[in-house]
Amino acid sequence: MRIKLLFLGKTRRPEIRVLLEDYAHRLRRFTELEIHEVREDSPAALRKIAMAAGATVVLLDARGKHMDSPRFAAWLGASRDRGVREIIFLCGAAKGFPPAMTDGANIRISLSPLTFSHELARVMLAEQLYRAFAILAGHPYPK
Repeated sequence: MRIKLLFLGKTRRPEIRVLLEDYAHRLRRFTELEIHEVREDSPAALRKIAMAAGATVVLLDARGKHMDSPRFAAWLGASRDRGVREIIFLCGAAKGFPPAMTDGANIRISLSPLTFSHELARVMLAEQLYRAFAILAGHPYPK
């Protein structure tokens, strides 16, 4: 299964970029991972991002479904076991994604009822993905 993280806007803070790269490196032990950052002000850039037919599109949304880490891991594992080839996570900037991108989302999830900067939300998503794969593999990280 391939995981694609699609971020609207750039991760500018170097300390956050380092954390994101660390979790991306860890995630690649479990799954194929792609990270794309696209400019907020460029509809043309958004059109260049290929959404594979049959991919599960997950929108990070404050109003989305709340899951704890074990439940998120179970959902991810069930998706993998059903043969889902690609899951695309959409993580917007402060204003989110344009409706043309979000209307096709299969599921909306919330990372937390608290509000976080979009850059910090990226790291939290990467960490939760790593945690989910570690849970599925029986790795001691989540303990």
